Amino acid sequence: MDAQQVFTFGQQGLYILMLVAAPVLLTVLTVGVLVSVFQAATQINEATLSFVPKVVAAVLVLALAGPWMMTTLVEYIQRTLQSIPSVVG
Repeated sequence: MDAQQVFTFGQQGLYILMLVAAPVLLTVLTVGVLVSVFQAATQINEATLSFVPKVVAAVLVLALAGPWMMTTLVEYIQRTLQSIPSVVG
């Protein structure tokens, strides 16, 4: 296994990580900004008002995109494990 293969595996792993995490992170970011704008407009400084909508949005996204996320991760792990014999030998 040479350095190029190590970098390729690392690059693929980081790409899959970003691809799988992006829906949840972007949704929570969007909900957080919207709640912050609402709080600034109404001058309500309640901690749970910013926390609860983010958790609900994250759970909804995980419920909707969870199967796709799991399939993507399982396919990546299968490809990685199946490539071990060609990398070692």
